[in-house]
Amino acid sequence: MDRILIRGGNRLSGKIPISGAKNAALTLMPCALLTDEPLTLRNLPRLADVDSFGHLLNELGASTAIEGTRPTDFGRVMTMRAGRLTSSVAPYDIVRKMRASILVLGPLLGRAGEATVSLPGGCAIGNRPIDLHLKALEAIGAEIEVAAGYVKASAPQGGRLSGGRYRFPVVSVGATENVLMAAVLAQGTTILQNAAREPEIVDLCNLLVAMGASISGIGSETLEIEGKDRLHGATYKVMPDRIEAGSYACAAAITGGDVVLDGACADDMRATLDALAEAGVTVEETQDGVRIAADGPLRPLTLSTAPFPGFATDMQAQFMAMQCRAEGASVFTETIFENRYMHVPELARMGANIEVRGRTAVVHGVDRMSGAPVMATDLRASMSLIIAGLMAEGETQVARVYHLDRGYERLEEKLQAVGADIERVGDG
Repeated sequence: MDRILIRGGNRLSGKIPISGAKNAALTLMPCALLTDEPLTLRNLPRLADVDSFGHLLNELGASTAIEGTRPTDFGRVMTMRAGRLTSSVAPYDIVRKMRASILVLGPLLGRAGEATVSLPGGCAIGNRPIDLHLKALEAIGAEIEVAAGYVKASAPQGGRLSGGRYRFPVVSVGATENVLMAAVLAQGTTILQNAAREPEIVDLCNLLVAMGASISGIGSETLEIEGKDRLHGATYKVMPDRIEAGSYACAAAITGGDVVLDGACADDMRATLDALAEAGVTVEETQDGVRIAADGPLRPLTLSTAPFPGFATDMQAQFMAMQCRAEGASVFTETIFENRYMHVPELARMGANIEVRGRTAVVHGVDRMSGAPVMATDLRASMSLIIAGLMAEGETQVARVYHLDRGYERLEEKLQAVGADIERVGDG
């Protein structure tokens, strides 16, 4: 199993290309199931999760083809075509590898009128039930049964959903995405209230509109979808990854570096940039993206995770690592997931001083951290260990890097290019 070795202390300087967004890509790919025409996605990141989702689409009858990119390029172009769905069953062996697989439920139900999808797996960061997905789908006409580890959904009348109205009791990104994809092929109109507003939701809506869907209220908490008889193919560019960009911003800040996040969209990551500025980091929007520079001490922060446009839970671990260098105590409150501090013991192995009290963590800045063997527990926790390793004295060894490969495209290459002493090694 691969490990990543980091010899810390180097200041990052230069330009880091920001890849297409993992969280958007895994939402856009299932849209291929909504039409019998080709769907081409550009700027698709080279990630393990993208590959896994491609295999899942193949299981359902869709073809996938990679076009016109060299192995050395960042990103790629994929054309998917589900001319005829050969199955409406998403099996456990594939779905267990990542939670995003549940997003085939909505499009299968919308187009085929039925879907059987294994209950999902993914990172162990807490309980993430799919009850909101199911309740919202029921509200637009689906009949649902959960048995033997599978969700079985069907559209009763004529094989099509009826549309309807649903108000999410709490904001749910995944549930909003799933119901959107089901509703675009319903017979009637669907109104979703308290819908998620994340940039990835906007990206999904924009693709669906490009495929012929009728959606109003894009970017707001109320979405109105007028169902269509069919959608057509499209060519679409995946949005830049705001979480990857924020992660590299933290890496630059902890090393006192100066980097340009090439291709980053500042509007999509405003809460992250505001928090960086509050910590004393220089944030400058440029023609190419966003410049991050840190030449002085970091200031302490008080941050609480929240749905967009609030501070993203996917940035909590990275900021916690960065604030290990701050002068004073920073306070983090995790409101989205109940088990997202699993990186804390690993950071402590490197010399971090962090107290966890339920959903709150207090990070006391330290003068120095030391490299150590550490183990990644989930995707974003993995990146927090990389960030800490970039500052730590000596060598840090990060194990279980398959977590990183799920969400960061060729991380070592990007960091090496801006001065990091980092490499991937095998056990052999």
